[in-house]
Amino acid sequence: MKATAMAHPIQGLVKYHGMRDEIERFPYHDSISVCTAPSHTRTTVEFSMDHDDDTYVVDGEELEGRAFERVEAVVEKARSLSDAAHTVYPVRLESENSFPSNVGLGSSSSGFAAAAMALAEAAELDASKQEISTIARVGSASAARAVTGAFSQLHTGLNDDDCRSRRIPSTLHEDLKIIIGLVPYHKETEDAHHEAADSHMFQARNAHIHDQIAEMRDALRTDDFERAFELAEHDSLSLAATTMTGPSGWVYWQPATLAIFNRVRELREKEDIPVYFSTDTGASVYVNTTEEYAEEVEEAISDCGVSTTTWSVGGPARLLEEDDHLF
Repeated sequence: MKATAMAHPIQGLVKYHGMRDEIERFPYHDSISVCTAPSHTRTTVEFSMDHDDDTYVVDGEELEGRAFERVEAVVEKARSLSDAAHTVYPVRLESENSFPSNVGLGSSSSGFAAAAMALAEAAELDASKQEISTIARVGSASAARAVTGAFSQLHTGLNDDDCRSRRIPSTLHEDLKIIIGLVPYHKETEDAHHEAADSHMFQARNAHIHDQIAEMRDALRTDDFERAFELAEHDSLSLAATTMTGPSGWVYWQPATLAIFNRVRELREKEDIPVYFSTDTGASVYVNTTEEYAEEVEEAISDCGVSTTTWSVGGPARLLEEDDHLF
């Protein structure tokens, strides 16, 4: 059986860092994100006796090694939950991104979310979005939030009933514009998660993260733009501090990244524009502002010498029609 799904990547607002269980990818604490659109991943999967082996292709490249293993974990999770006889056959999965990958824009989140959504359909699972988020999670914890879409929270836990993603009601999506300052720089988020707990800043981050989650939830529910994205900006600095003080001393910001930070602060402090920066584990920058100021902010960020584009808030992962199959 064949199915195709689409999912949007996430911008982390209160980000998780490190995993207490690297197989099920249970994080140490909750996390909150917002999906970005029209950026998306489209994925087609098919279980068939005509396939010789499980095969995974992303943007035209067949996966192997660790990349293959991460997709295989999601496939096996879907298989384990299915009673459909055809899931014993090999599966072919093909995926395409509409935006650059490995530059800090959440391609793993949309990739595993789209895969989980398509696998659930192809495996004939009668599953809710929250339940499908637990399938996506074993590929990437951030992908769980990409399944439920918009503003979502992944709750920590040691089982699938607890560790799943749920939406946070908010109307901030109506006015939020996200200017992307693209700073190409290859990174591997998984490496940072592996050594997070070895940073001397890790316990300090964990000590305040629960208050950060509560504050962010309240800001989103009360549609408080300034509070929500000031929190996201500070969380980005906290995450970076933890990553940079790990064993590898991994510094992923580039000169253009810092130039964008400085420009954002100038716009906010000197021109009174509601604008805040945010990064995940990468060099590219999310610049969060309102629709009223989006054009002005994009022009200012472009003047930093980087490519820019403006995104909005994306919804949950969804199934597509047969005409959208990739093979």
